[in-house]
Amino acid sequence: MSLYYVQKFLYELNRDESVQHSYNEDRHAVLDGFELTDEEVGALTDPDIGLLFHLGVNGQILMHFAALHQIEWADYLQLMRDGIDEHGPVREGVYAITGYEGTEAHAESLGQASGNQGEK
Repeated sequence: MSLYYVQKFLYELNRDESVQHSYNEDRHAVLDGFELTDEEVGALTDPDIGLLFHLGVNGQILMHFAALHQIEWADYLQLMRDGIDEHGPVREGVYAITGYEGTEAHAESLGQASGNQGEK
């Protein structure tokens, strides 16, 4: 997987009108030069917001890509949820699901009393 190249492409697409024009003309050709897997190419050309989120694309970059495709905010959020349901947890990047179970479980794993420490 090449999350770096997916995000680099999306960053350029989001900022450069000439890249946007090339993307609208031929979505596959504009991806030449980026080291992408077939899965990533499919997600970028379909577009598949849920799969891109599952792959680990940063939401700040992804939301502009969704806007480029006229996807409304509520629909964008739902597509990300659907991506997790369909493809599983986020694979890598800042949104990777790590198994964190909340502050109480974390405190317990450290041998500390959880929450409500000031209560009598």
